Amino acid sequence: MSESRRNHPGNFGELVRLFLKLGVIGFGGPAATIAMMDDEVVTRRGWLDRAHFLDLVGVTNLIPGPNASEMSMHIGYERRGWAGLVTAGTCFTLPAALMTGTLGWLYVQYGTLPQVEPFLQGIKPAVLAVILGALWRLGNAALKHWTLVPVGIAVAAMLILGVNEVVALLGGGLFGALWVRGYAASQTGQESQAGLLLPLMAGSGTLLAWTAQAVSGEVPLWKLGLFFLKVGAVLYGSGYVLIAFLEGGLVQGYGWLTEEQLLDAIAIGQFTPGPVLTTATFIGFVLAGLPGAVVATVAIFLPSFFFVSLLNPLIPKLRRSPWAGAFLDAVNISAVALMGVVTVKLGAAVLEGSVPWVIFGLAAVTAFRFKLNAAYLVGGGALLGWVLGML
Repeated sequence: MSESRRNHPGNFGELVRLFLKLGVIGFGGPAATIAMMDDEVVTRRGWLDRAHFLDLVGVTNLIPGPNASEMSMHIGYERRGWAGLVTAGTCFTLPAALMTGTLGWLYVQYGTLPQVEPFLQGIKPAVLAVILGALWRLGNAALKHWTLVPVGIAVAAMLILGVNEVVALLGGGLFGALWVRGYAASQTGQESQAGLLLPLMAGSGTLLAWTAQAVSGEVPLWKLGLFFLKVGAVLYGSGYVLIAFLEGGLVQGYGWLTEEQLLDAIAIGQFTPGPVLTTATFIGFVLAGLPGAVVATVAIFLPSFFFVSLLNPLIPKLRRSPWAGAFLDAVNISAVALMGVVTVKLGAAVLEGSVPWVIFGLAAVTAFRFKLNAAYLVGGGALLGWVLGML
């Protein structure tokens, strides 16, 4: 138990109110949401000192799952242990899941109607611009040294050749860690030691065998849950990397979704606050109704609860490990390569005709020049799609 939690045990009511509020107003992605948490938890309430808060931010990048959601779980654990972890994580995720599930129901009921289609046609190219902006920012942050360039190229090549996304991502992380640390050792003349990387990889190594297989017929709940459980267990990097796993598994593998439906799902996720992973709620509803929405939501977030509870006590050691840092750097650049390949695929499916190109161009310029919130970009794309569709 940390010093901050011993001195300020807090109460569940305050924990519930704070993270329900953050779940409702948490637009702008994980960076914006974590900044809100810093203001509420460190500046306003004094629950944690900023140094320890930064330690928590650092470890969320070492484990799979959505960073903002895992930060809520870390803070809950610091306040009230296991019960606080579950309470904070659930309260932060619940508003977005409810909103996205409601939009899933509306999509099933009205998504194919002519009066709705122009909005969706405008949203899709805007979503591509949002992804492109995220890809640019993440690429700049991930490319810390030239030694990471071969890692990104190798992962992109594997994906183009059809290697499973999970294998490419974790394989790139492991190869990159060995390559980066080997180069560092050659420069310093010191021997490299695996440190904490091997324990960190031990649990993840078994995930390499989890690959999607094509099936036909209806969507069984257990297969839907297993798919999203696997995704939640290996989803490194940004929530936008989720698109790559959905495209490779649900579109190319199982054939449960089309490219168009995938973009609709991502677009719906942009309208709601909170983690992008609640896109799983929407997809679950579209594929299997309310039971599917519940199963998909629980499955994709469950691994994060496990990882946070396991690694929170190990934060100081993980933060000092050069091997864990090298592995994280390699995974990040691998995730950027993965996102880039999928963005090209989605662009080829969407950018057909002049109207999608116009909307994409305007959204991209707006995203890069004015750095607008993704919700505004997607909303503007929907409105522009409707206006141009009426001409």
